[in-house]
Amino acid sequence: MIEKLHEVIHEIEHSWATKRMLAVGDVMLDKYIWGEVGRISPEAPVPVVRVTYESTRPGGVANVAMNMALLGAQTRVIGFAGGDENQRLLEANLRASGVTPEFIVSSGFPTIVKTRVLGGQQQMLRLDRERSDPRPQEDYDRLVACVLARLPECDAVVLSDYAKGSFSPEVCQTLIQAARELRIPVLVDPKSPDFTRYRGATTICPNLAEISAATRDRGWVCGHDFEEPLAAAETMVRELDLDFLAVTLSEKGIALVRPGKVFTAPAVARQVFDVSGAGDTVIAVLALCLASQVPPETAIELANVAAGIVVGKVGTVPVERHELLAALNPEIALRAENKVVTWRELASRVALWKANGERVAFTNGCFDLLHIGHITLLEQARRYGDRLIVAVNSDASVRALKGPSRPIVGERERVGVLSALAAIDAVAVFDEPTPLELILAVKPDVIVKGGDYKMDTVVGAKEVESWGGQVRIIPLVEGYSTTRLIQKGAGE
Repeated sequence: MIEKLHEVIHEIEHSWATKRMLAVGDVMLDKYIWGEVGRISPEAPVPVVRVTYESTRPGGVANVAMNMALLGAQTRVIGFAGGDENQRLLEANLRASGVTPEFIVSSGFPTIVKTRVLGGQQQMLRLDRERSDPRPQEDYDRLVACVLARLPECDAVVLSDYAKGSFSPEVCQTLIQAARELRIPVLVDPKSPDFTRYRGATTICPNLAEISAATRDRGWVCGHDFEEPLAAAETMVRELDLDFLAVTLSEKGIALVRPGKVFTAPAVARQVFDVSGAGDTVIAVLALCLASQVPPETAIELANVAAGIVVGKVGTVPVERHELLAALNPEIALRAENKVVTWRELASRVALWKANGERVAFTNGCFDLLHIGHITLLEQARRYGDRLIVAVNSDASVRALKGPSRPIVGERERVGVLSALAAIDAVAVFDEPTPLELILAVKPDVIVKGGDYKMDTVVGAKEVESWGGQVRIIPLVEGYSTTRLIQKGAGE
């Protein structure tokens, strides 16, 4: 369970949009040829794929940038490209998702393209078009100059080294030391077995195979005991002057390694379709967390949740902010304090729910001295939506409506009790005499009120119907009201 989840959700909903992220490294274009397999070729024992459509997506460091942008951040990607049609396709894909591409054209080196042929959801074949030998020094100089010009304006930088020729040891050290002087977190996704080129980074994010290659002990990849590779990782943290190492352990989760301390966030069991791009998602989430001063342990747990989302997709597909927030919803429901939101936070939650195709119900009231009539109303209201919002009159609003002796119970306590109810997904307080302004802000799909109301007396009825919503009246539970409880208490 993620610690301080309410604060983490606030970062995702609000702070991440203010972060300026920089992704540097091997830029690629992923092409997909989708089709259906119905027979084996008579020419060779291979399946025949009948092509139905084709698509393109950013890959390599461009996919890291896509993840950060779709999680809400302002993102720029820098890398080498070929000045060709594939570069133009890649730039169009990135800009459409809010990523700013800044490519260095390297003569004689075409844009790297990976083409995958899929029959249904099964990858049948991959074709790589690339040239990964070192580039001329003047190309590296232009890359470094471009990155150094952008560093002062960013909150974190990711170096994605796919061993396609974008990084030399000198380039890595120049960029890492420059970021370190500016106190900017640097995260590295390594493919080179020489981790010394990443010395001084904030963190390196290898998988077990990459740890094995770096230590020349291939036996760890097939083993199930992580004690030895994690011990080697701990040594690397000290020798390479890192803050920590984030080691992905396949189906076992992610390990955060510091000198003398290992924290493991276990993966959530799920059916895996495609692990393509999961590492890009992990490092993107970690980068945003470090840019937001989220503790590394919490960052690792959040990255684990995000990785669990992308492995359920086919191909290299980024995680989106609404998906990450939706995946955190089971934990939100377990903690009452996470349901109490500001109007701005509520609008963000509603946008998330609607993006996931969920129907939003709304009700409101003072809820002073909560009783069985209130509970029945709330449970019935929840049946009209996948999510239920409860808007609560503030103490000042209650006094204006009910008189100076009310409320009996303060708004903090009223909100606390309501947020503990399983039927409720979000609670917000309003100061106005009616919740009309809040209704207009969140645009619920249905407004639910008790049987003492009629359609023409329900605040927001006309408005909700104007955008295709509905109003539902729930019969009252006879004999129960706050006024009767107060009179009964006074009589005793």
